[in-house]
Amino acid sequence: MKKSKLHVENSFDFDLLGLIAPLKDYKMAWLINQSLGINLKKTADYQMEFLRQPDLIISQFILEKEHGYIQLLRNKSYPVGGHARYLVPELRSMDYFLLCQDFTFEVDLNMYIDGLSGVRGIQSIVKIDINKLKSKENLLTY
Repeated sequence: MKKSKLHVENSFDFDLLGLIAPLKDYKMAWLINQSLGINLKKTADYQMEFLRQPDLIISQFILEKEHGYIQLLRNKSYPVGGHARYLVPELRSMDYFLLCQDFTFEVDLNMYIDGLSGVRGIQSIVKIDINKLKSKENLLTY
């Protein structure tokens, strides 16, 4: 019998900022809201299930826009089975990711970086090239 394979091409049409900030997730969202003048809201935790590994449970905050969204994701999962898991394992030094997508306008990440660079508690902000990430599929949460 002939086997067929399904090949799926995912679209990574968002910009990504990595944030190093050893803060609680709700505090991080509040600081971003205050500094950028936006309104990120807590939504249900994102869960990924694996066959031979513990589940990945990630805290997320979202602002839905007319033609896109802004999403704050914590990199480190809530502990399941005593193991530390990461949304993007190759970037363990990052505490949070800020995903920005707008289908009609190009997002000005420099404006976000400038707005967040003076925030007390955020140690570093890095623009990340999504195409260089091995586990970029994990970022397709929304």
